[in-house]
Amino acid sequence: METTIISKKQIEKLLTMDAVIAAVEEAYGLFSAQKVTLAPVLSIDVEKHHGELDIKAGYEQVDDIISVKLASGFWNNPENYNLPSGLATIVLVDAKNGVPLAVMDGGLITDMRTGAAGAVSAKYLARPNSKRVAIFGTGMQARMQLLALSEILDIEEVYIWGRNEAKVASYVQEMEARVKATFYQGMSAEECTVNADIIITTTPSKTPLFEAEWVQPGTHVICIGTDMPGKQEVDPKLFEKAKIVVDSFIQCQERGEIQHALTSGLISEVYAEIGEIVLGEKQGRESNQEITVFDSTGLAIQDITTAKMILKLTNDRKDLIKVELI
Repeated sequence: METTIISKKQIEKLLTMDAVIAAVEEAYGLFSAQKVTLAPVLSIDVEKHHGELDIKAGYEQVDDIISVKLASGFWNNPENYNLPSGLATIVLVDAKNGVPLAVMDGGLITDMRTGAAGAVSAKYLARPNSKRVAIFGTGMQARMQLLALSEILDIEEVYIWGRNEAKVASYVQEMEARVKATFYQGMSAEECTVNADIIITTTPSKTPLFEAEWVQPGTHVICIGTDMPGKQEVDPKLFEKAKIVVDSFIQCQERGEIQHALTSGLISEVYAEIGEIVLGEKQGRESNQEITVFDSTGLAIQDITTAKMILKLTNDRKDLIKVELI
């Protein structure tokens, strides 16, 4: 049997954000329908080099596909090595016989499927007339979240908060050319928060970026940066007054934003997993006044549904490398 090798450049030609949003929505439905087996996430913290490595694996039972992904985040890569801060490799395996179907670059897949996760949550939990977005952070996810969100909502204003003024300015210059919206920089964290219909956090912070009291009724908060024990971007008090939706309760209680509210006793449960809402088992937003929070730690099934879509698109391509297994 053959294993297909797919590079980042080839994936760039195939992937569109609207297709990835559909793949992620499919992933959440499969997860909550219990048609997925996910292995516990293995994380290696590399403090010496300001980085981390995560290993995520899962089995999608409908198409009998197993995925294993090595994903790293090394925040000094752009300055020190002229490399992206996030790198990843995905291996797809035929679950019927263990044969590797494909080895592909996972960096762009991870970036886009994580961005798409926020958009899927907004589809079900944000007010349909949401037009003002506050983004905390200036890295890749600050970009991907906005690009995905703009696929499903008419964004008019974007407020950017970051600790590095030069990176904020660079972000605004780039994204003004990619998203038709008015961008505001130099605002305080409070100003960004109180003005937003949707708040997106995308940093590696270990302390809250804004206070719960600043979040206005009707706001949707998308928590992306917290994906390991100890990380924190959101004031835990916010969860006391919000409808809380997670990608996986088991994963989020250990690695997600809700870990702090749970350990401090502010909450003891969440409203739903996003897949339950996708499947229609629970309602999404129920009023224009409720505050909703989506806690996303990233699931291996998102990689599987996106990667299997790419493999399907490439099966007939002649320019891809195919190697014979011994």
